[in-house]
Amino acid sequence: MAAPRRLLRVLPADYRERLMSLAEEVSFAQGERIFEEKGRADRFWIIRSGTVTLDLRLGGPRPTAVSSLDTGDLLGWSWLFPPYEWDFGAEALSPVRAYEFQGPEVQALCDEDPEFGYVLLRVIAEILAHRVRAARTRLLDLFAPHAGGT
Repeated sequence: MAAPRRLLRVLPADYRERLMSLAEEVSFAQGERIFEEKGRADRFWIIRSGTVTLDLRLGGPRPTAVSSLDTGDLLGWSWLFPPYEWDFGAEALSPVRAYEFQGPEVQALCDEDPEFGYVLLRVIAEILAHRVRAARTRLLDLFAPHAGGT
C-alpha cells in the first residue's frame, strides 16, 4: 500500500503558502483531549511533531483507540461537511505541536479561488481514501480469520 500523502508536501508551493498564511502554531500536552466525538468541528491541524490517537466511545470507561497520526499527518476533516461534527475523538499520545487552521477561513479561501479549493480538497480526499483502505486492511486482519469459522 502506498504511503499516506502529506498535505503540505503535495500541495504546490504557491497553494501551500496561501494555506500556511492561515496557520496558527499550537501545542497539546500528553494526554490532552484535542476534540471529542460528536463535538463541533470547525478546524483542522497538521501535526508538526508528536502522535495523536483517534478514538471512539464504545461503552467502556475510556474511548477505544482506532488509529494514530504522526508528524506531517492531517488531523480532522469533519469541518468540511455538514453536520460539522467530529466522527472520532482525538487525544495527544505524546506532546504535540501542530499548525491549526480555522475551517471557515479555509472554506472562504476555497470559495475565493476555486482552483485552490479543488486542489486542496482533492489532496484531502486522497489522504482520506488511503486511511479508509488502511482501516479496511486492519479490520480484515482482525476478523477475516474468523469469517469462515465452522
